[in-house]
Amino acid sequence: MTLIMIDLRRKKGTHISHFCRLGVRFGSFLLLASLAACASIPFPAFDLSPEYKAPEFVVPDSWEGTSDFVKANPSDDALRPDWWTLYNDPILNGLIEQGIAANPDLQATAERFVQARNAMMKARSRYFPQLGFGFGGSNNRQSDHTLFRAPGEPDSDTQVMMDGIATWEPDFWSKLRNAAQAKIYRAEERAADYGLARLILQAEIASNYFALRGLDAQIAIYRQSIGLYNYSLDVVVTQFEGAIASNLDVARAQSLLFATESKLALMHGDRKVAEQSIAILLNLAPASFKIEPVDELLTAHFSLPQTIPSTLLERRPDIAAMERRMAQANRTIGIARAAFFPDVAFRLGGGLEDSGLNLLSLANSFWAYGSSFSIPIFQGGYRRAQLQQTWSVYRETENIYRSTVLNAFREVENNLTQTYWMDIAAKRQDAAVGAARTTQNLTMDLYKGGLATSLELIYAQLGTLTASIDSVQIKTNLLKASVALIRALGGGWNRDQLPADNQIQPFGILQYSGLDKPTPVGGIDVNADPVDRNNKNNNLMKPLVPWVPLVDPGASNNKNNNLTKPLIPNVDPGSLSDLSSILPVTRH
Repeated sequence: MTLIMIDLRRKKGTHISHFCRLGVRFGSFLLLASLAACASIPFPAFDLSPEYKAPEFVVPDSWEGTSDFVKANPSDDALRPDWWTLYNDPILNGLIEQGIAANPDLQATAERFVQARNAMMKARSRYFPQLGFGFGGSNNRQSDHTLFRAPGEPDSDTQVMMDGIATWEPDFWSKLRNAAQAKIYRAEERAADYGLARLILQAEIASNYFALRGLDAQIAIYRQSIGLYNYSLDVVVTQFEGAIASNLDVARAQSLLFATESKLALMHGDRKVAEQSIAILLNLAPASFKIEPVDELLTAHFSLPQTIPSTLLERRPDIAAMERRMAQANRTIGIARAAFFPDVAFRLGGGLEDSGLNLLSLANSFWAYGSSFSIPIFQGGYRRAQLQQTWSVYRETENIYRSTVLNAFREVENNLTQTYWMDIAAKRQDAAVGAARTTQNLTMDLYKGGLATSLELIYAQLGTLTASIDSVQIKTNLLKASVALIRALGGGWNRDQLPADNQIQPFGILQYSGLDKPTPVGGIDVNADPVDRNNKNNNLMKPLVPWVPLVDPGASNNKNNNLTKPLIPNVDPGSLSDLSSILPVTRH
């Protein structure tokens, strides 16, 4: 156990008033001014908390995994805070900006930070003198027939009293200071929680958006396939009418068409659910929200600065939050240790009391002052159990902190691996789509010439559809994995964004105006105006941040042209004119 004593007389520029010296030396005779003077400076005290130092881990010099999204050479550059702009999609930019401005869960996280700041102020107030003032008056009349009432005794009594009281508990063992410091660390943890909540929100909006765009691309493929299957059915029916094909060929073509239409209907339902999920994140009612579909799925091409493993500890808000929780647990050990030492308190009270209106007469004054000293002698092991518990809690938070760090490394390595192999899979799947389309076109020509069966044609067409859908799903998962990689790397957050200890105090000790909300720190602000809050947050039909619901992605995005290329180049466009509907009219 390390005891640290703060001796003000050894510090230059620190003045100890005469009243304060008298107060420390003659506790029973402290005056009110003495209490205020002693509380306003850090008088000699022992800090019983252990010396705190965050754990230092031995980590690799580089990541095992690699990714096309990460630069090959190490760099100390940090991710940009608006990382979603790397995808160069104006619709995505607008969605995330709207979510940051209006998401209720994010706003609730900001309010929890404000509450933590005020909790610190409440804890800090305990080592200042507590002052109180009272005024009262009464008039009492007794019955003329009251029992045991002496003859001639007045039957009424009037009392007027004005009194004040001051109490102060010197924090010799830093119990109150450690409690206040723990609350400061708690507020900083809440600030890190806000950074994590904002990062999660951004990543969730981006992932849901890419999932929706993946469904758009799959819907476009299903529609093209349905147009092709209608064309194939026309060919089969023509051959059946010419006695070249059998009724079995017609039934096979119809079965493939109807099954594809069924999958298209399910796909539209999935898209609607994905769209509604995004609406909720933006503080909008699903009925008022719509993202216009597009037929193309963008392909992300950007490079992220390579974050070395050691810097990850400074760029993940969840790691910073757990480290602040460790610091809190360290302070609670000092509080538990202080319970073994005596408590000292001073009390000063006085006032004026009169039975009439001559209240200000010196003869009507009363006063009382004193001090108390208490220390528990035997509590059956209560204080020892409490101290042992605080040490156990500290070790528990240390273990959770290490687990959080390990999980962060796992997430980065997983997403580096996923993005690397998904990118390879996407390129190979594009080649598979091209081969499947060639097979489909050749099989159609052979079928028209009577050299292939309808079953071979159906297999070729189904193979093309499956390969195309697989390609979209791989690319969608690649986009979502790139978002997860950015989130695992901290998404542009840095520990420097946490507010400093001296910024946590929400207002001044003598401040009595502007208390609706504290001054923003750490980039965390709340809206305390009820009218403005209602206007901005309670309209679930109108976005808080205006955004364009449909922007042509071809102007800025990289496209996967293979997903929009007609499956059969020589199909008559007139036969595909009904593809704008969800389920085209088919022949039966």
